[in-house]
Amino acid sequence: MKLQFRRFELKLTRTWRIATGVGGAGTNTYGTVFVELTDDRGRSGIGEAASTGRYEQPVEVIEAFLRKVDASRLSFDDIAGSMKYLDTVASGNGAAKCGLNIALLDGATKALKQPIYDFLKLGFAEKKHITSFSIGIDTPDVIREKVREAERYPVLKLKVGSPDDRANFEALREAAPDKPVRVDANEAWKTKEDALRNIEWLHHHGNIQFIEQPMPASSNRRDMAWLKERSPMPIFGDESYHHATDVDLAAECFHGVNVKLVKTGGISGAHDALKAARKAGLQTMIGCMIESSVLITAAAHLAELTDHLDIDGHILISNDPYLGATAEKGIVSFANAPEKFGLRVKPR
Repeated sequence: MKLQFRRFELKLTRTWRIATGVGGAGTNTYGTVFVELTDDRGRSGIGEAASTGRYEQPVEVIEAFLRKVDASRLSFDDIAGSMKYLDTVASGNGAAKCGLNIALLDGATKALKQPIYDFLKLGFAEKKHITSFSIGIDTPDVIREKVREAERYPVLKLKVGSPDDRANFEALREAAPDKPVRVDANEAWKTKEDALRNIEWLHHHGNIQFIEQPMPASSNRRDMAWLKERSPMPIFGDESYHHATDVDLAAECFHGVNVKLVKTGGISGAHDALKAARKAGLQTMIGCMIESSVLITAAAHLAELTDHLDIDGHILISNDPYLGATAEKGIVSFANAPEKFGLRVKPR
């Protein structure tokens, strides 16, 4: 097996700012690393490792991990064994392992002439899955402008965690009075009482589907369970739910979970995390970082295990170098995917 990788700067259509990970004035670019695996039988697969400040995995850390990998230990014929080997290289490093896992699955399923969703025995239903469109933290005037620009998307997700949260939400409602909204606090509210006050205020303003990670993942477990018991709307764990092994905490403290491939180490880990959450009676969602169509399409292969999707990272950038699953008007689709098998992506 041969491993190649290259870094790439994704350019955002607008400055991006959330409560954690990117602060201050925000950012206009996001680093990612594309991975390619090839073997001596002519099989190949591509993957993506998106950088993440929240989990201290910038592109330099991703590249450093990939340089340690002995590609001869990886095999399209033994994905589980390949992932076990990667865990011996270093613990953590979910983003880099994610890129390799996607590439392994892409190569294996292309050779089998199957899409990944069929290999996983999930299938994919067209005209069913809708992704939300994310509105980052900004001023009320810019929030109104962003919401109007996003008119074609049926569900919005508003990032909160600034002193202007209430004014920003009111600005969103001025521009879209009736549209369903998800609210993502990204660990912004430090106490259970503060979180409950904010949730109750938001709930009063109506048509909010749920709120993500209102308190820090490091919060006392009892406090998070206290908040779940009193919240007038569902709470989803994001930063608190990385792997299937976190399911007991999630079931105690949340009504649902947001699974991201960069947290789980790829499609395989995300598949396990989603199935564990569903077995525990939790609602499920797949989320994303700022990503290209490689990672977004990888997430879309798991759509049948979800109640909600938030896979809009490729919509938020202007220089996506790949084509894959689409999200026209928010409807996730493989109908026009450029490839029939594997990940179903190709370079532009």
